[in-house]
Amino acid sequence: MTTTHSKSTERPASTANGLLMLLLGLLLIVAGPVIVAQDPDNALLVVGGVVTAVIGLLLVCGLYSLQPNEAMAILLFGDYRGTDRKTGLRWVLPWYSRKKISLRVRNLTSDKLKVNDRRGSPIEIAANVVWRVEDSAQALFDVDDYQAFVNIQVDTALRDIASHYAYDHGDEADEPEMTLRADAEDVAGRLRDELVGRVRVAGVAVDEARLAHLAYAPEIAGAMLKRQQAEAVLSARRLIVRGAVGMVENALTDLGERGVVELDEERKAAMVSNLLVVLCADREAQPVVNTGTLYG
Repeated sequence: MTTTHSKSTERPASTANGLLMLLLGLLLIVAGPVIVAQDPDNALLVVGGVVTAVIGLLLVCGLYSLQPNEAMAILLFGDYRGTDRKTGLRWVLPWYSRKKISLRVRNLTSDKLKVNDRRGSPIEIAANVVWRVEDSAQALFDVDDYQAFVNIQVDTALRDIASHYAYDHGDEADEPEMTLRADAEDVAGRLRDELVGRVRVAGVAVDEARLAHLAYAPEIAGAMLKRQQAEAVLSARRLIVRGAVGMVENALTDLGERGVVELDEERKAAMVSNLLVVLCADREAQPVVNTGTLYG
């Protein structure tokens, strides 16, 4: 046997202007004693005065106020009768119960989660999410606690996103892939889309979602730092060698075109070797004065 969840939908509530009802209530509260005072011995007037004052008190009990971006859900013996979003002093029949809910934009920074990325490396990740209640009926009646629900869904979405991306590019990757560190905007977009689908049942809208913290877990942070440093050194070396080869090639071409010196293959090889050593060395080259012939 299966049960079907009934989705709540927000609808306008039937309420009245609270200022008018406040004036009427105060008028009846004052009128009650006045009626009784006319003839305290007259039972009919006493009853009428008491009833008038009680009605005035009931009218006052039905008052409530709403600020901008606030809403009031109206219920009758547990049955949802609508939501009032009109600001100011409002009034509803006093036997209706009321639940106030904020519609303001909220900012949530999740706790740092320790998860594994696509390659299985442990990382720390956290997100900053901007959200707001869009449907008050769903937020109040379709989930137990919509704020706790959003917190849990943010953590769940983060774990899911982290499992689909690697922290950073790896040498073993044959094709470029999206990573958490290098493609933050795309990851944030996917995180937002993931959250929109997850929190829709709670009547919540997600305006923005971004990674607020991203780092390797402490146990591998040192090793990964050394790896990044090594990759940076190799990349720099690769760039230096590529530039040096181009400079040597240009030098040989200019010497040949201008006829400065005729070099055979052996001399070209020696010259290329010497120039590459000079251009690619970590330290400045020390000049050597040759006092003999070119072959000496």
